[in-house]
Amino acid sequence: MIDDVMNELEEAIGKAQDALKRELGKLRTGRAHPGLLDTIRVDYYGAVTPIGQMATVSVPEARLLTVKPWDRSAIQAVEKAIRESSLGLNPQTDGDLIRVPVPPLSEERRKDLVKIAKKSGEDCKVAVRKARHSAMDMLNEWKKEGELSEDDVERGKKRVEERVHLAGSWVDEHIQVKEKEILQV
Repeated sequence: MIDDVMNELEEAIGKAQDALKRELGKLRTGRAHPGLLDTIRVDYYGAVTPIGQMATVSVPEARLLTVKPWDRSAIQAVEKAIRESSLGLNPQTDGDLIRVPVPPLSEERRKDLVKIAKKSGEDCKVAVRKARHSAMDMLNEWKKEGELSEDDVERGKKRVEERVHLAGSWVDEHIQVKEKEILQV
């Protein structure tokens, strides 16, 4: 029974950590990486399509992305989608290739990105605490119904707390790494 609680807790913590990884991956660090354009959607023949499903994104230099749409007729739509995104990028078309220079971040923008990263980390911790709360409720309910002894419940609670502490440490480590990455000039 305690293993069931721990499995549910692990699953919830895993989902929270995956969400944090996705959120941190969206934050720009001043260096080009293909995942930078993952959130961009292009109106392609009436369907909103992720840029990764209609073009090849590569990084030839540290501050340059190149996007090569598989369909030449989509070049203008891809360029427009990149330009209108919230990333603040200015793409330039060069034949059938779109060059996207990644400008260096200002100090103020870096500090804003660190705040966003920390907020994402706190959101992850909140999700972990919610999972802990539901695990504790489940253990208390089983204790009340007489399905588990008081000692078993206390051991289960201790395991839950240890796992939640590990998850909190994991979040803090990832936020620190991202913060260093953002602040690095």
